[in-house]
Amino acid sequence: MRRRRKAIAEINVVPYIDVMLVLLIIFMVTSPLIPPGQIDLPSVGQSLNPTVAPLEIRISKDFKIVLVDRQQGGREQSVPREQLLSSVRTIQLNHPEQAVVISADKSLKYEEVLYVLDTLQKGQIKRVGLLVKPAP
Repeated sequence: MRRRRKAIAEINVVPYIDVMLVLLIIFMVTSPLIPPGQIDLPSVGQSLNPTVAPLEIRISKDFKIVLVDRQQGGREQSVPREQLLSSVRTIQLNHPEQAVVISADKSLKYEEVLYVLDTLQKGQIKRVGLLVKPAP
């Protein structure tokens, strides 16, 4: 009579452990030989070009737009909505890198601020931001 062979349902993990130990030793030996990465951080110092004070666009409760050019000593100029883009371009002729910030009354509808942002974006005005009051 012949004996039936049973299928072996076990996995021999000893060779895998041997391979893992060899890899661990290789990494432990070679890791001190690899130089650590160095990052060159920028240093803080004086900038080459003095920064230009931003051009502020104020929007009041009654939808009046006032341009405040801090580069010209804080001179205020009331501007109709239709002439906003041309006025900003005229002021930026002398200082093309001048940023534009928008400050609006907090009770003003958000649509008015979006209208001004959209007008400046369509007019290819770069460096536009919102001026906010920090919380106390």
